[in-house]
Amino acid sequence: MNAENSATTGPTGTGGDKWLLRLYVAGQTPKALTAYANLKKICEEYMGGNYEIEVIDLLVNPTLAKDDQILALPTLVRKLPEPVKKIIGDLSNIEKVLVGLDIRAVL
Repeated sequence: MNAENSATTGPTGTGGDKWLLRLYVAGQTPKALTAYANLKKICEEYMGGNYEIEVIDLLVNPTLAKDDQILALPTLVRKLPEPVKKIIGDLSNIEKVLVGLDIRAVL
């Protein structure tokens, strides 16, 4: 899992704002790898490449969990566009992730 960085078109419904997403994990566990793969797929499909993913391994930097008040792993934190949003889990329920990130309204 490496941090991704790209910039092309704007994400759905945001007017072209850059998305800054932090994925907190504890090592390269199956759940962490699944969460990263799901997040990457969602970003490519719904954000048009206008995003940055920071993967933060709390086994390497445990003090970083304090800033975003991380209590469970994996946790996705949307830093930008504001407001900050958090989603816990492997991000396999794409509909919940889209709603949680305000990419798609609740149907």
